[in-house]
Amino acid sequence: MTDAIKIDVWSDIACPWCYIGKRNLERGLAQTADDDDAPRVEVTFHSFELSPDTPVDFDGDEIDFLAGHKGMPRERVQEMLENVTGVAAQAGLAYRFDILKHTNTVKAHELLHFAKAHGAQPAMAERLMSAYFLEGRHVGRIDDLVALAAEVGLDAGAARDALESSRHLADVRADQAQAAAYGINGVPFFVIDGTYGVSGAQPADAFAQIARQVWAERQDAEQEPAAQTA
Repeated sequence: MTDAIKIDVWSDIACPWCYIGKRNLERGLAQTADDDDAPRVEVTFHSFELSPDTPVDFDGDEIDFLAGHKGMPRERVQEMLENVTGVAAQAGLAYRFDILKHTNTVKAHELLHFAKAHGAQPAMAERLMSAYFLEGRHVGRIDDLVALAAEVGLDAGAARDALESSRHLADVRADQAQAAAYGINGVPFFVIDGTYGVSGAQPADAFAQIARQVWAERQDAEQEPAAQTA
């Protein structure tokens, strides 16, 4: 049986385009599900901090943060947020920047690695992004993250221990080092089978196309040795 296509996704919980990219990837892969020989795919999320200097408890709203961090006029920031909200809506996501709680995301990334070790990373990634962009939940404090971990079926005590001990901080840093080695300086960024790099929140159709292409290449590569020995 052909091995699953590996899709490695570098993203940040606090990146609005990353959630859109995640949803478009899911929709693209869903388009291939009814193919006669549907691609099998394994998705892994990797850590990328857009603003590692952000405090856990930021005093202000998203406009305050972006205006200060990027030095942009507040009116321009408002236009940017309205634009991304419109794009998110097309992906079925109802962003709420008016209630969003900007925070440092390193602990959320540690939690994603904890979830990965327990086979629940996809569910945890979805829960964190939904909590942040749609529900106005805090995703920077340990108590809040433990509650979210429990909501996807992870052991709350074990999650708290992992976060308080920073057990997975080295995994976060390893992801960031790999991103630097790949030359990734913006997210979302998708690495397909360690060969193809896809930058940005591409449309669902684009993800469907590349999944089918890589799967076909896999099939052809497996058939060639068989033909040579026949």
